Amino acid sequence: MTRIAVSRISSNEVSQLWQRLADLSTHADWMKDAESIEFVGDQRRGVGTKMLVKTVVGPLRTLDEMEVVAWEEGRYIDVKHTGLVTGTGRLEVTTKSANESLISWEEELTFPWWLGGPITGFFARPVLGRIWAKNLERLDGLTSGL
Repeated sequence: MTRIAVSRISSNEVSQLWQRLADLSTHADWMKDAESIEFVGDQRRGVGTKMLVKTVVGPLRTLDEMEVVAWEEGRYIDVKHTGLVTGTGRLEVTTKSANESLISWEEELTFPWWLGGPITGFFARPVLGRIWAKNLERLDGLTSGL
């Protein structure tokens, strides 16, 4: 299993950041590696929401199957990956100080053995970490316009 964690300090309020995070349909607007998001069923937020995310990292493409497994309004969203790459992830916003918030993104991913398993995970960690750090930067910038 490969653990990847990134975070960003923001001058946006937690409520503003949460507004962006809770709108799952717009995640492809700030996630460079998410080409598109398609919901499975009518649910668009909360526990039980299922999504198919076309994911692109360089020349690699996959359809990431995800389900929201935990949702604390105003704080965090946990997902379970059940596609080619399996694992769990959390996006979380917290108050850091009077004028700062913290946006955190943590994933624990397992790559299939036939795709290199832990070796792929070793090389994917820094690549995905950089991509996700930039994603949080874009999220923060988009949130400033709210």
